[in-house]
Amino acid sequence: METLRLVTGDATTPVGEGNKIIAHICNDIGGWGKGFVVAISRRWPEPEREYRRWHADGAGFALGAVRLVQVEPATWVANMIGQHGLRTGPGGPPIRYQAVQQCLDALAGHAATRNASVHMPRIGCGLAGGRWAEIEPIIVRTLCARDIPTTVYDLG
Repeated sequence: METLRLVTGDATTPVGEGNKIIAHICNDIGGWGKGFVVAISRRWPEPEREYRRWHADGAGFALGAVRLVQVEPATWVANMIGQHGLRTGPGGPPIRYQAVQQCLDALAGHAATRNASVHMPRIGCGLAGGRWAEIEPIIVRTLCARDIPTTVYDLG
């Protein structure tokens, strides 16, 4: 089993050799413009364009779904729908842990197929309102347990 690596750095510039997938959480209402997506859009226009197209098409756009967008010859961005809406309300924060697990289960398959490592910020713990104590075990269970090298980045 792979060990989850925690490093200081920028998840949009993943460390290491070989194929890489940068994973992040998106909402289920088509909103893009705050949080980690700003850093992604600064670096590559394709993930936002594909997310907006996916939302407009509606085909498969739902909690738990994942779409990979190739941004460099050996790098993909995984748009993962794991957040319901944008704000905390009567139902709690927007994060949906079950959807995050579905996304990461699917991502494990994509990573294995591409022989890729996975890189991410502390997904779901910013604007989505999730708790790292809930997210980390999901990452370990879905990615690390399947021997997918996984690195989580904290900005310095």
